[in-house]
Amino acid sequence: MKGDRVEIVVDAGDTTRTYEVTATRAGRRVETAVRRGVVEVSEVTRSGTAVRTARFMATRVLALVEHPVPREDPTPAAAPGAA
Repeated sequence: MKGDRVEIVVDAGDTTRTYEVTATRAGRRVETAVRRGVVEVSEVTRSGTAVRTARFMATRVLALVEHPVPREDPTPAAAPGAA
């Protein structure tokens, strides 16, 4: 969903660096994966095609913070007092 965002904080020797991957268009989402010592954060389309990918060495990643957009409940809530 547009607005999904992931922040990645990486150890850069004597300092830290913060990177951000954001879903830039409606219908896209941000997915994270850890494979073979590499953290991969990708912006993905509805069909599953990766648009942008950021890769970091897992030993250097200090924090991975996901900021999902609140999803709306597809079923409307019952009105208060309705029985």
